[in-house]
Amino acid sequence: MNKIRKYKKITSISILILLVFVLSSVSFSEELFKLEAKSAILIDASTGEILYEKNIHDKLPPASITKIMVLLIGMEDLSSGKIKLDDKVQVSANSARMGGSQVYLEEGEIQVVDDLFKAICLRSANDAAVALAEHISGSIDVFVQRMNEKAKQLGMLNTNFKNATGLPDEEHFTTAYDVSLMSKELMRYPKIQEWLTIYMTDIKVGKNKDVTQTLVNTNKLIRQYQGANGIKTGLTNEAGHCLAASAKRGNLSLISVVLGGPTSNSRFQESKQLLDFGFANYDSVPICKKNELIKTIKVSKGKEDQVNVVAGEDYSLLIKKGTSKEIEKEIIMPEVLKAPCEKGQKVGEIILKNNGTEVGRVNLIIEDTINKASIIDMFKKITTLFLGDNN
Repeated sequence: MNKIRKYKKITSISILILLVFVLSSVSFSEELFKLEAKSAILIDASTGEILYEKNIHDKLPPASITKIMVLLIGMEDLSSGKIKLDDKVQVSANSARMGGSQVYLEEGEIQVVDDLFKAICLRSANDAAVALAEHISGSIDVFVQRMNEKAKQLGMLNTNFKNATGLPDEEHFTTAYDVSLMSKELMRYPKIQEWLTIYMTDIKVGKNKDVTQTLVNTNKLIRQYQGANGIKTGLTNEAGHCLAASAKRGNLSLISVVLGGPTSNSRFQESKQLLDFGFANYDSVPICKKNELIKTIKVSKGKEDQVNVVAGEDYSLLIKKGTSKEIEKEIIMPEVLKAPCEKGQKVGEIILKNNGTEVGRVNLIIEDTINKASIIDMFKKITTLFLGDNN
């Protein structure tokens, strides 16, 4: 009986020690930095892996961080061809009377989409954001609905947009985690990085284009931090000082978000602190590029006899510095495919291992559609096979 009690006592002590270790580990993670911001996150921009977090699911007002979603929808439509950079946009009374940060657009003046993007990226102009939103969707209400639909699509479960500017509204909120999701998606577009890294430029405004607005980037990190390439500042009395920042060094791209900072300087310093931590402790190993040829395989009963299999996405592997970079790649796919085959159809995977442990997977897809061969196609193939090609 005494032995059983002794065993129970030892077990209890062991469990207690384990709990203390786990709790101290969590505490260390949370106290890794002494940040003044209410909420903060650091992620790998390629994988989305979280490297640091503080209150990342707390719902907070985002101020002009909101415009990241405006830019994202704008880039989607620009890439699809729905809008063009030289599109002429007539400024409405609604957009012209926006308060806060603005470039003082006049009702009835004509602006081009390119300058509206610049005004949003550099000055965080509310009037330009609304003008672009109205150009894309026809009305601000329809555009805001699309913003919320896109948020759900990205998995931004604790976000609700009520406007395209970030001006205060009790029902307008997001989280640091959700901001990181839309930031990661936005930074996939090379063109947006061109605008976000401009320090200073001019645009002409007014019906007669007789007023020059000099735009200076509100994101000081663009000039102050090595590799900085975005993204967006935000400030209202309700939201405090906010910043979604991004930077790239070598193969590693990072995104940090701080919400509810007490001062303008604190948001920049704390963003630097987060990014410095990431670059000091992590590396990114590139595995493949989207549409990179992996293998050409045979097709049975198809109009063509073979098809290219390509990587379905850009993929890099995040590793801690000092650990092995020897990544094993195991390609799993069939030797032969049976027609018909659809473009983009998944046909296999690359399984990635580090020291024998699986660390990631990449989907392999078909590059082109291969239709099933008709009787005539089959006859031509047989004829060619037996008679040879006379050419």
